[in-house]
This record gives sequence, C-alpha cells and structure tokens, in this order.
Amino acid sequence: MSEQRKPVLTGGCQCGAVRYALLARPDRVGICHGRVCQKAVGGPFLRLGGDPEIDLAWTRGVPTQFASSSAADRGFCAQCGTPLTFRYLRRPEHIDVSLGSLDDPAAVVPTVAMGTESRLGWCGGLLPSAPEYPAGEHNQAGFRPGPEPPSPRPRLWLAAPHPFTPA
Repeated sequence: MSEQRKPVLTGGCQCGAVRYALLARPDRVGICHGRVCQKAVGGPFLRLGGDPEIDLAWTRGVPTQFASSSAADRGFCAQCGTPLTFRYLRRPEHIDVSLGSLDDPAAVVPTVAMGTESRLGWCGGLLPSAPEYPAGEHNQAGFRPGPEPPSPRPRLWLAAPHPFTPA
C-alpha cells in the first residue's frame, strides 16, 4: 500500500483543463530573463520553481509538450496555452513549474535570477540581493542540466495516478 501524501501547493491552467498538485515545496525557485523564457510566456521573465518529478501530480489532464530548444521541453495547456512546466532534457527527473500557474502565486518567492544577459532594463531591481547568472551559468544555483539524455529523446509525461490526498 502506498503512502498518501497531501499537496502543499496546487495550480493549473487558465481554462482548468490541466491541474496539478505539488507534494513538496519547490527546492529551486527563480526568475529567468532569457529570451527563450521571455518568448515562452510573452513577458519580461518566467518565474519558476523546481522539484523532483515525483513531487508533482497531475490531477486533471496533462500538458502538451513543446521542444523549445535542443536543451529543454516546455509543457503547456493545449486548450488555453497557459505555460505550465520547463524541463531540461539532461535532468529528466526534475521539473520546473511556472509559478504564475499556482493557485497562490505569492506562496513561493524567487531566490535567484537567471538569463540576466537578456534582462530588460526596467526589471533590474526585482531581486536586488539575489544571485544572478547568465544563461548556461546557473549551475551554482542548482539549475544546471545533468548528463546528456539517452537517444531518442524520452517522452516522460505519463497520465498514471499519483498517490495523494486532495485538500
């Protein structure tokens, strides 16, 4: 019998077709100013928090995947387009969730700024005391990709049930 875990945070897309529960607080939280992240969210930066994938449970639907670069996939709602996840292909066991998709987006505060070479000038004072890393140099922040992924690229989204107790 599997242990029942309670969600600590919940979220989903704008239309409600995709919902998730985080079974642990994100252990890596930051904002990314990189151009790919800016384009992915249509804004000046992406706020994201990462966890081992085992701490993420899809409770309604699953995101559609888009290979946004040779290094990463992004998950989004196919119905409304809400950005939901980011995953380095070299670290398939970790997943980052778009913190704007949380039901309570103020519940998690970013502690690092990434992709700072693309940061817009008026965003300079957002996290004045946080460490800053240009794209690809954020290994000290815990966001570094791991070893090369196996070929062919794995598709890791499973719609399997996850043991958790709804709030």
